[in-house]
Amino acid sequence: MTALGLLYPGHFAEDDYARIEQLLGSDIRVDLVHTDVGEDAHRVEVLRQIGTPERLAKGVEQLRLSGAEAVVWACTSGGFVHGWEGAQEQVRSLAVTAGLPASSTSFAFVHAAKEVGAARVAVGAPYPEDVSGLFAEFLRTGGIEVSAVHSSGSVTAAEVGAWGEDEVLALARAADTPDADAVLLPDTALHTAAHLPDLEKELGKPVLTANQVTVWEGLRLADRRVNAPGLGALFTREPIVQV
Repeated sequence: MTALGLLYPGHFAEDDYARIEQLLGSDIRVDLVHTDVGEDAHRVEVLRQIGTPERLAKGVEQLRLSGAEAVVWACTSGGFVHGWEGAQEQVRSLAVTAGLPASSTSFAFVHAAKEVGAARVAVGAPYPEDVSGLFAEFLRTGGIEVSAVHSSGSVTAAEVGAWGEDEVLALARAADTPDADAVLLPDTALHTAAHLPDLEKELGKPVLTANQVTVWEGLRLADRRVNAPGLGALFTREPIVQV
């Protein structure tokens, strides 16, 4: 049994993780601990407070007791708004507090894009334009070219959490560009686990979503590979050999 520990802010799309755990179809357990959100707003100054060491530390002990082998901060915007160095420090602090390998959804997107061989990506973000721009900047710092950024302008995670398949597909279509190797849909408040096969069939390329890459990142930290076609190309491809 491999146990993954995720620190997830609030209650928006946490049912995605139960679905992902089921689709993995193996001895994988995904343990979720909810952290305090404070104000629900897609504003930079608010997002920088979501992932403070104090808030994350409150959930760490519960994950330790669950037997987690790795911990991931399951919040995209709560990582990249700190910039590359700030997000690295956030993860280092989390690893020290947990005594476990640690990462975040922001870094998961960079690692996952490289895993599927996507040197150039298009971003469909539920956030306002300024927040979306910070995500694109984060990706570029991580060595990923961004061909286009589409922002839906949603101001709260609660709004995004209420979206269904039609809204998710519309976001992906609006973001895609012919030269993009993959389409990225950030925000762990977005329900996507049930829609991954349809998204990739519609666009004809890998689609990476926040909750999907978060679990994949936890498995990567735990040194586990799982073939799960229902979770998209990220979970079916052979690893890309970097030369």
